[in-house]
Amino acid sequence: MDAALAAALAGPRGANPLVGAVILSPEGERLATGYHRGAGTAHAEADAILEARRQGIDTSGTTMVVTLEPCNHVGRTGPCAQAIIEAGIAKVIYAVDDPHDPAAGGARTLREAGVEVRSGLALAESLDLNREWFDAVASKRPFVTLHIAQTLDSRIAAADGSSQWISSPESLADNHGLRRLIDAILVGTGTVLIDDPRLTARTPDGELSERQPLRAVMGLRDVPEDAAVRAADGRFVHLPTRDPVEALSRLFDEGVRHVMVEGGSSILSTFLAAELVDELIIYLAPTLLGSGTPALNDLGITTLADAQHWSWDEAGGGAVQTLGNDLRLHLRSTRTAASTTKNSIPRREAAEYVTGGH
Repeated sequence: MDAALAAALAGPRGANPLVGAVILSPEGERLATGYHRGAGTAHAEADAILEARRQGIDTSGTTMVVTLEPCNHVGRTGPCAQAIIEAGIAKVIYAVDDPHDPAAGGARTLREAGVEVRSGLALAESLDLNREWFDAVASKRPFVTLHIAQTLDSRIAAADGSSQWISSPESLADNHGLRRLIDAILVGTGTVLIDDPRLTARTPDGELSERQPLRAVMGLRDVPEDAAVRAADGRFVHLPTRDPVEALSRLFDEGVRHVMVEGGSSILSTFLAAELVDELIIYLAPTLLGSGTPALNDLGITTLADAQHWSWDEAGGGAVQTLGNDLRLHLRSTRTAASTTKNSIPRREAAEYVTGGH
């Protein structure tokens, strides 16, 4: 299970939980390891089975150890419970229940097919691995990634308003890779009026990616009819509010399960002050401006005892990476998750949340 937990961290955080799986021989030898690489890709269980097949390993009679209950519904990929049955795996040990309706649970399907099933191993560790995801599920809101590209002195633009490009080409490419994974990208009306961004996901050669996030603009001011963010593909929504809870509720109703907040300062600060950020990604450029637009405004914190604390996140490539001349910092919130036990999430409601299984 420790190996499965470690494998899970290789995947990205977001609309789906981090999941790792390990297949063991009847003698306990580790045969294959898999993990979930993000929405639309093979789930951890299927990934481990595929790895075993690539090695020519017969999985009949083996044991699978997995960090989350195998799913049992068809989303962008097939149900893992059925893949396990078809692979002839005889025993499944998992950590924590998948927040689905029990009638559609993978564990039940496995047992009915004669697979021995045990649960609860490393329960606390598995809950902590995905506490932000469980929190978002319990709150019926999208998972929130907040992205900042800033200088060493925490500026996102110079005094004259210029900001292209503070971060390196490698950081920009990494950001566009994130945009290809999320459901929506959110900025404030001020950013639209000043920078007129396209908010598209693009390939390294500058072409539009096949999958594009919904482009969302939050704020009371109107978005100009000729704003680049509107485009002509229907992938645009204006959220006429300054309330981040209301904005997330509206996005959730639009089918968004993972949103990346990109700026400017006001909207970044609004989400942080409301403690609605699950994941923080900062591209730190080795540049000093001394003046200009700060990355954040007042968060309402007046004493060190009330400071927000974040922890380094090893998921999806590590807590600190070098991208060109920049550092990419990856952090996760240390706030108490809304869900601390496997029974905290209404399973029927959570089933409506998960778009592609885990």
